[in-house]
Amino acid sequence: PGAYEIALPPQLANLYNVFHVSQLRKYIPDPTHVLEVDDIQVDEDLTIKAGPIKVLEVQTKNLRGKEIRTVKVLWNEETQEMTWELEEFMRNEYPFLFA
Repeated sequence: PGAYEIALPPQLANLYNVFHVSQLRKYIPDPTHVLEVDDIQVDEDLTIKAGPIKVLEVQTKNLRGKEIRTVKVLWNEETQEMTWELEEFMRNEYPFLFA
C-alpha cells in the first residue's frame, strides 16, 4: 500500500488521517520523548501558545534611512529557542518584558 489511514482520537478529528508510506518511520522508544500532560497546553486548533520569557538583546538597524529596533526574545528556556522580533510589536503584545 502507498498510504495508511490511521484512527485518531476525537480531539484530533480535524487532522487529515491519511499518511503516505514515505512519511512513516519506525519509532524507537526514548524516555525523553514522554511529556507530562500538564506541561503543555494545546488549543482546540492544536496549536501551542508559547509566551516570551525575556528580552536578551536589543538591536537597532537602519533600513532605507529609517531606524528599526529589534529585540532578541527567549521563548523557551529548555530548548533555548530565541527569535528576533520588532521591538514595537513586542512592547504592544508583551509590555511586561520591558517593565
